Amino acid sequence: MNLPAEFSVIARYFAPLAAKGGLGLADDAAIVTPPAGHELVITADAMVAGVHFLPYEPAENVARKLLRVNLSDIAAMGAAPLYYLLTLSAPRGLPDAWFAGFARGLAADQERYNIALLGGDTTSTPGPITVSVTMFGHVAPGTALRRSGARGGDDLWVTGVVGDGVLGLMALRGEHADPDGSLAARYRFPEPRLGLQLQGIARAAMDISDGLVQDASHMARASGVSLVLDICNVPLSAAGRARGIDFVASGAAGGDDYELLLAVPPDNKAALLESAAQHDVAVTCIGRFEQGAAEVRAVNADGAAVELGHKGWSHF
Repeated sequence: MNLPAEFSVIARYFAPLAAKGGLGLADDAAIVTPPAGHELVITADAMVAGVHFLPYEPAENVARKLLRVNLSDIAAMGAAPLYYLLTLSAPRGLPDAWFAGFARGLAADQERYNIALLGGDTTSTPGPITVSVTMFGHVAPGTALRRSGARGGDDLWVTGVVGDGVLGLMALRGEHADPDGSLAARYRFPEPRLGLQLQGIARAAMDISDGLVQDASHMARASGVSLVLDICNVPLSAAGRARGIDFVASGAAGGDDYELLLAVPPDNKAALLESAAQHDVAVTCIGRFEQGAAEVRAVNADGAAVELGHKGWSHF
């Protein structure tokens, strides 16, 4: 992308999305002031064509998923979103229509989630399209939720259902029936669980991006406790239930769910259920943390051990 074309794309498609602090995307950096008395929460995620989205995926869908996977990290910290930075690496000669569609997707979810663009970078690449967002949120000082706060005796809860992300990808590949398109929609457009009032209720939180078992093990390790996973209690959609318990135990139900894992003391159960009901979000208790070596053990309804297979997605 030569410089005139680059600046034309920025002016036409991205400058209209800029926040006031983005200065019309005409300067080298943005200028922002966080809400008074609040701390900034910052996260970044990248997506690569052929790895995180199918090469033929419409640009509008790519943009919306890119924002949402970053917003999910903000939600996992118990924070509210503010702004984002965008980095876009595209092959030379990418049609103008692709940039137009990408900008439409950004605009749609900027309005939905009340966020705005601050700036970023555009470059050319000989490889596949690569897009990255750095998302900024805010939270009251000392109240951000981390994955390291679980304690022995806490219950593990999860929002929504698990496994539809991978089933949606299978559906888009023609490997799973999806007559109403709902599974594909779950893969394309995850719902970040923003707005749940979790401070004072959950001790730890993180989102499920790489798979339930793998991400739950991250929380156990970071917290220095063990986790007993009640495999039969893991909430599945009808499509997931049709695949049986092995769908979860084998690790097949892994990646792209972007639901929240929450470590919650038993005494806070009622408060969690009330907060979830206020936002029309289903929550399910799927395990308990115990003192001991940081590991995940799965059990069935009778308490018998269930062998866990592939733990989840890895980028390397």
